[in-house]
Amino acid sequence: MIEFRTLPDDHPDLMRSPLLRGALLTLQYVQEHGSIGLTQTKAFKRVFVHWAVEHFDWPGKSAEEMFRYNKVINEYEFPPLEVLHFLLISLRLGRHYKGAFRLTKKGAELARSPGRLFAELIPYFVLRIDHASYARFDDRPFGKWDVWMNVINVEADQGTTEAALYKAFYGEPEDWHTAGWRAMGAFSSCVLRPLEWAGLLMETRDNSPGKHACHVFKTQLWRSALKLDTDKMLQPVNVQ
Repeated sequence: MIEFRTLPDDHPDLMRSPLLRGALLTLQYVQEHGSIGLTQTKAFKRVFVHWAVEHFDWPGKSAEEMFRYNKVINEYEFPPLEVLHFLLISLRLGRHYKGAFRLTKKGAELARSPGRLFAELIPYFVLRIDHASYARFDDRPFGKWDVWMNVINVEADQGTTEAALYKAFYGEPEDWHTAGWRAMGAFSSCVLRPLEWAGLLMETRDNSPGKHACHVFKTQLWRSALKLDTDKMLQPVNVQ
């Protein structure tokens, strides 16, 4: 069983979610400016894409890094924004009208309520979206969220690695240097990355010469927002 707890709007852990922060910024931008212009293909126009790159503070995609090699960035070149656009439309928080993205009544209400927006956005994103649809490859890992999240709850409680988590689920010690790198990639893209974008996991990578290790940790938001069957298996946290 996976249960997302209801958090108050002023809960400090909410802002640990990159996706929630991006959604709030987008909704508040529309409130301030009235709308976001759309291209002929109904993507956000570059002026807003550039604003989002500069303001989202997305892990691993700083504005400095994004603009270093590309002075012009389209929505599809900033995947978190492309996914967020889809989510806002799917959840009817915004709509396309006369060449622009505008808020619905529900979207305007949730722009002022981070706790309610989290409850609407994050479970839908993690549990119901086909994460392979925006991944580099079309491969999907075998498994389901109830198992993945309950096992990660225990395995990553004190920190673990991407390879160790993969082995816990599939029994094979694959990593990016073995023949199973595509399977590892599917697991990383469709399980670990959504949880990181949601703000429930944090990843740190060691890409020094001869190494490619990804360390995975549960965030404080995971501990605050999730109620899982395996919680009873966790070691109590000692407070000095």
